[in-house]
Amino acid sequence: MKNIYKYLGLVLFSGVLLMTSCETIELDLTENPNQLRPDQSSPDLFLNSIQVDFATFTELMGQNGADLIRIGYMNGRNYQNVTNYNPNQLNTEWQIAFQADANSSLDSGLEFNGILADIRAMTPAAIEGDLFYHIGIGEVIEAYTIVTLVDFFGDVPYSEALQGNAETPILNPNVDPGSSIYDAALALLDDAIVNFGLDAPNEPANDFYYNGDWDNWIKAANTLKMKIHLQRRLVDPTAIASFDAIVASGDYIDAADGSEDFEFQWGTNPVQPDARHPRYADNYTPSGGADYLPNWLLDYMNQSDDPRIRYYFYRQNSATPGAEAPPNEETLACSLEPVPAHYIDGGFPFCFLPNGYWGRDHGQNAGIPPDGFLRTVYGVYPSGGKFDDSSFNGLSVGSGGGGAGVTPILLASWVDFWKAEDAMLSNIDAGKAFMLDGIQKSMTKVRAFGSLDSGADNSFAASDADVTNFVNQIDSEFDSKTDDDDKWDLVAEQYFVALFGNGIDGYNYYRRTGYPTTLQPNFEPDPGAFIRSLNYPADFVNNNSSQDPKPNQTVKVFWDTNGDFPEFPPAN
Repeated sequence: MKNIYKYLGLVLFSGVLLMTSCETIELDLTENPNQLRPDQSSPDLFLNSIQVDFATFTELMGQNGADLIRIGYMNGRNYQNVTNYNPNQLNTEWQIAFQADANSSLDSGLEFNGILADIRAMTPAAIEGDLFYHIGIGEVIEAYTIVTLVDFFGDVPYSEALQGNAETPILNPNVDPGSSIYDAALALLDDAIVNFGLDAPNEPANDFYYNGDWDNWIKAANTLKMKIHLQRRLVDPTAIASFDAIVASGDYIDAADGSEDFEFQWGTNPVQPDARHPRYADNYTPSGGADYLPNWLLDYMNQSDDPRIRYYFYRQNSATPGAEAPPNEETLACSLEPVPAHYIDGGFPFCFLPNGYWGRDHGQNAGIPPDGFLRTVYGVYPSGGKFDDSSFNGLSVGSGGGGAGVTPILLASWVDFWKAEDAMLSNIDAGKAFMLDGIQKSMTKVRAFGSLDSGADNSFAASDADVTNFVNQIDSEFDSKTDDDDKWDLVAEQYFVALFGNGIDGYNYYRRTGYPTTLQPNFEPDPGAFIRSLNYPADFVNNNSSQDPKPNQTVKVFWDTNGDFPEFPPAN
């Protein structure tokens, strides 16, 4: 997934973004003749770049989180040395968030400054012109970005980042405590809510998220505040009361039809620029799929007959070696290997799944066999791919929805799972109704994506009865559990299914609650300590004399007060 940076130069729909990158050291604001300055560009152009870069940042960070919680595939047997999270691999996310450097190759023809750098450049002109909505959008995006940086990296530069001027730049910004950055994010969101309630003389030329619905932007800001409060509830005794107050107000993302959901819509244009969903662009290629999907999620949804499975995943092959087909050393070498003892002990499937679901186990780092047109790939939701109608026709460039998927950021279904967590802290059974609401909203959203694949056989689409039967099944399963931990596990499992497309909140949930305890183990029986925060990117520590590398990835973020794995106690 790291190559989705190729789409960073995306100019949605009109080719209006003409941003250029800086030629300076990371976080250095030294004058650069190739960098777009505030006096060279309108706030609209800056805002366009900010919005698109934000979608790409969310995609990358969402995949980082997904891989760790088994709704994505993690390549690497040892957590502390895993390929996905080495410092060089994390430069992309850091540069998109802050500011690109001279040697960055993050674009494909168009250049950029980075989310926070562009917000700093846009804001003075926006203030001068009373462009309240430009400012408000920037504040919401900044708040989400800095909170996400804290959630994954811990203490990061903020108060000194991108400060100074051409004469006296701050080249080595110090990090701020994560807790203070959370406070700053809440202040940004409060100010954004005020700005969205004002009358601006000019609206943004492009609002890629809500198309100028400022009431929905207020709901998004309040929902992000809910997320912040819930994430730090282990260290903030007032967090739950603050969360509940927003719920009581009703002014947050809650619409069952998804009309209030905070998400980025991708297009179908394949070149100059490539506006397609990054996961579609990576996998619907002349050489077949490039990404592996996680066996835990494939198996969980298959075993439970989840109606969303045909929308999430497209099977290119009807039989997997070792299951319906004979083992095959060339295409699926593990189908000839013995099942690891820790998989047998835990009752976990290994290597292959039935019904043609062809993915990979967590941490399985084998090479890449000739299976690009055999493995299961991303489907019509959220990536705009193909709906699985059991045709097993393979894939091609432009097939299915052509890449017109979404990057989900804050969804109404997810908020229901937050409310379930809140309720279960005091009454374990009170979480069930919220969980079922979340499943219903997720089903409604996902099913709507089926129409993107006009060539699919609709007889395989999920019916209302299918959804009702599934919800009733989960309802009964919850009631049948006599152990509170088992109920937490079920809610967490269903939350993770609904999160498919963005694993940021799932990674936070897993560290915050300790659930679910049912995830497939790493391929390696002793993979080392679980990653509690990511390494600092190489660009940051190599170019900043004030910062040393982290000792390891067991360093916890400020709100994570739980014990160490594998004795990780549920926090509740």
